[in-house]
Amino acid sequence: MDHKDKTLSERRLADAWAELQAHSNEGHPLQADAYRLAFSDPEFLLRRETRGIRMQLELLKPDLEQVAQGIESTVVVYGSARFPSPEDAQAELALAQAGGDTQTVARAQLRLRQSNYYEQARQFAHLVATDSMARPPKDRLFICTGGGPGIMEAANRGAFEAGAPTVGLSIALPFEASGNRYITPELSFKFHYFALRKMHFMMRARALVVFPGGFGTLDELFEVMTLVQTGKSRPVPIVLFDSAYWKRLIDFDLLIEEGTISPENLNLFRYKDTPQEAWDAIQGFYRLQTKG
Repeated sequence: MDHKDKTLSERRLADAWAELQAHSNEGHPLQADAYRLAFSDPEFLLRRETRGIRMQLELLKPDLEQVAQGIESTVVVYGSARFPSPEDAQAELALAQAGGDTQTVARAQLRLRQSNYYEQARQFAHLVATDSMARPPKDRLFICTGGGPGIMEAANRGAFEAGAPTVGLSIALPFEASGNRYITPELSFKFHYFALRKMHFMMRARALVVFPGGFGTLDELFEVMTLVQTGKSRPVPIVLFDSAYWKRLIDFDLLIEEGTISPENLNLFRYKDTPQEAWDAIQGFYRLQTKG
């Protein structure tokens, strides 16, 4: 396609979307229109029969943009969306104490304790980003999260504060309106399909660090371990952060006793308790030379 044809094609695409936008701005309801170009017809694209097309687009768009931004390798950080930052937790406790309600104070004290995980995730991401930005572009590791609040925000924040690009793979949920403010805007993606989002986590992952969390975190953790266990994904370091939490939550020894996993499956992951230990484990796996 020569330059003239390319320009004409781009203009037609832009005109199709502009026509649709004008229709919406004028307050007209979107009606079925057989004559509308298929790619600019939301009613058509949102049909059950076009689900496969939507899934292809959701796979392709984040991939192309990450390639364009030079994101080849990531360290994925999972964890609870509910843990507050220390500054927010301190403010919440002060407000609770002023109110004097015992249950509210106890809840705020728990939140303050949980904010330590936020700070540790922030420190870990800062370590990774600071080290990686001193390396050649092909050797850099970029922090990637689920794009939400809590641990995800903390990890994006740590990388942001180190001056590094950082990726957020958000999911469309009623209670999460947008990606957190520390994600690099060009690397803030929104998904409809959980499956495609989890696929993108693994496509570039060179390591995974899993902080305490709930159902979503467990879903992500066990999918990763299953993929590596079954050989569907290449081996990567999987770090479970805070050994006391994970050993209390999951009795892997019971699974071995019952024969539902093999003893060697415990080699799929490592427990670590500090940001530096987690980063050292990843560096040791790849035998990365520590940057001063």
